Amino acid sequence: MRSFRSTRGLMVVVLMMVMALILAACGSTPAATPTEAPAPAATDAPVAEAPTEAPAATPEPPPVSTERLRLSFGGGPVGGVFQVYADTLAIIVADADPNLEITAEGTGGSAENLRSTNSGDFQFGIVYAGDVALGAAGELPQDPTQYTSVLAVAPLYGGVIHLVVSERSGIQSVADLPGKRIALGNAGSGAALSAERYFTHMGLIDQVQVEYLGYSQAASAMGDGQLDGFWILAGFPNASVTEATTVTDIRLIDVYNPGVEGGFFEAYPFYSARNLLGGAYTGVDEDVPSFQDTALWVANADVSEDVVYNALTTVFGDDGMSRLRAAHPSASEVALENGITGIGSRLHPGAVRFWEEQGVTIPDELK
Repeated sequence: MRSFRSTRGLMVVVLMMVMALILAACGSTPAATPTEAPAPAATDAPVAEAPTEAPAATPEPPPVSTERLRLSFGGGPVGGVFQVYADTLAIIVADADPNLEITAEGTGGSAENLRSTNSGDFQFGIVYAGDVALGAAGELPQDPTQYTSVLAVAPLYGGVIHLVVSERSGIQSVADLPGKRIALGNAGSGAALSAERYFTHMGLIDQVQVEYLGYSQAASAMGDGQLDGFWILAGFPNASVTEATTVTDIRLIDVYNPGVEGGFFEAYPFYSARNLLGGAYTGVDEDVPSFQDTALWVANADVSEDVVYNALTTVFGDDGMSRLRAAHPSASEVALENGITGIGSRLHPGAVRFWEEQGVTIPDELK
């Protein structure tokens, strides 16, 4: 009996311990906060906002510059080779640089381009070497101004003198010019200056009935019988001479040999002999002696060195030369191997840099 009571007491103790353990286990439920901790982190922590804020700390790349450099290129009269070259060079150079905008301006020609490039109205132009040299020295006719801000960039082609007359004029030689009506080109053009130089030296300027007309106008006027002839200084062959052959029979006059006899080339040594080749114009089958001046690409002294250097690099590249030669037959004379032949005046710093890179030796007086 005593043994039974002891056993029952032991069972009561065990049962109480089990109950205590169960109660302890139940009482631990409120301590389960670790399972709840991530909930506020998911809604309150700023981690999710970090990706949207990060780019703000990185500077935006600077915007691409849209500034354009606008330049003017002095060309020549309608129908003249100067304008063909100015148009073509402007397009070639501008196409290579989206920040360049170059407008080829129609002008009276060499003398106007000299003055306008010197003043900065044009940044580029085409001017005959004789006008650049005489202009820099202040020796242009009735113009003592020294045009020293016009710097050479490259030689282009030989501008050849054409003295074109109609068959019906009866003019056979320079000696037949007195009393005849001759157009010398646009007033102030390279053609007009060269004609005035020649006629004055030869004692003809007061004996010829002088008109100042552009080439195309002169060709039409000669066809209408209003002119006996006209003087051209341009690349060979010339479209206006071809135009004249469609409206009348023409003759080209030898101006070289009378010039030699009259000492013209001793007075103006920048001119050189050149023939007008027979067969280039209808009705002119034989070569005719004449002379030429070199047409120069020039720039204002204030044009940046890089602009001039890059322009030369573009034009004298394969694509540039191909496009220039397609524009006019005289561009076959434009070539790297010619270097600075025909240039007797100072070069632009960008041109000095370009030509020296091509292995050309530039005299100190031209730098």
